[in-house]
Amino acid sequence: MAGKILIVDDEPDMLKLLTMIIKEKTSHDVTSTNNPLEALDIFKNNKFDLLITDLKMPGLDGIELLKAVRVIDQSIPVIMITAYAANGAADEAFVNVAFDFIIKPFRKEQVLFAIERALKWAEMEKENKMLKAKAQP
Repeated sequence: MAGKILIVDDEPDMLKLLTMIIKEKTSHDVTSTNNPLEALDIFKNNKFDLLITDLKMPGLDGIELLKAVRVIDQSIPVIMITAYAANGAADEAFVNVAFDFIIKPFRKEQVLFAIERALKWAEMEKENKMLKAKAQP
């Protein structure tokens, strides 16, 4: 199953790299932006299955973006990517319900594994909600 993925990173080279990794190895549809404020508008106007975001960005950091996205869609998995893992950023990301946390530099297999795991989890969550709704009298 091909998913729709939104990637947000203020570094254009990182956006290109992530997009290339995903498009070369999967059939997922990728939308990307280096502007986190624009990302929020894109997210509001489109349905995505996964959000991949950098943690440290100007204007709106990854945690703030995660919180804003959760207002719109509580169930979307979010993968945080950062070079700042030593300062407690991972703890804050998980407290705010990030699905996974990837530390730069990363291997492409690590990214692909996290994506597939997140999308499978999201699919199971949808099935679970559907089954619960069917079970209601």
